Amino acid sequence: MTEQQEVLADFGAAGVLAGLRWAYLSATNRALEDYSEADGHDAAWLGNTRFTLFRNRLDRVFHCERYAAPEEDSGLDELYARLSGRDIDTMPRVEPGVVRRSNLNNSPGWAVGARRFLLAAGEFGKLDELAWARRSTTKQRVALQREPHPAQPSLFEHLAEEEVGGLFALSTRSLDLDTYVVAHSLDPVSRQAELILGRARLNAGGGPAWAWRTDVLRMPAAGGSRRTPKPVPVGPDTAPDAPVRLRGRAGQPGFDQPADRAHDSRADRPDRRGGRAGGER
Repeated sequence: MTEQQEVLADFGAAGVLAGLRWAYLSATNRALEDYSEADGHDAAWLGNTRFTLFRNRLDRVFHCERYAAPEEDSGLDELYARLSGRDIDTMPRVEPGVVRRSNLNNSPGWAVGARRFLLAAGEFGKLDELAWARRSTTKQRVALQREPHPAQPSLFEHLAEEEVGGLFALSTRSLDLDTYVVAHSLDPVSRQAELILGRARLNAGGGPAWAWRTDVLRMPAAGGSRRTPKPVPVGPDTAPDAPVRLRGRAGQPGFDQPADRAHDSRADRPDRRGGRAGGER
């Protein structure tokens, strides 16, 4: 079994994949509902709001931070606060304690066993081109982790001489957990989103940004039962990523569930083009 298969199997059984999909669709739909150019909202507002809501929904579905109270106790009111009826009905049921908060420096993270994932925003349609060397030191360290079966003999070939020293120093500082990245993007015009999970690979000299990655929005929702069973469109992860169109406002086109094909240091906050601008994400 490859590392990708092992990670997806463990995360699927723990309800992580179902939780990721629910949290991102819930957060992005809510952000788009509140988004208004007439109120002065721009791509930076939408990106920051989306990230904040995504982080919040992950804490809810995984019972972390302020939502750690078991569902059978009084924590239900807080767990469901400000969620739509549809979000409540479709929230996966993940047992408290299975997933825990595991931040890395100032970057929010969640972990199952010895595996952690962090979040990273990117430009829509360009998640495969993320330049980890331009991200925070935290994301660089994640991208420098040693792969179980590396396809390349060296992490540092193709790098300029002046870059090698600092990156090599980072690579020798092992992380406490195997750490993966959940990258997300959104096109506010078409309302299409992307959400992928993978092992980041440092690509300072060019080349792929991922050792492997999986389109979470197109995966079968394994693990984490639903409160109200609802069919979710699924498809194999063999075709190129397809965007997911999110729910539109009244009178606007859109879909509620996946069908077609969305922060680190200052460099990771959304800019006016929907990219990044500041704050550890």
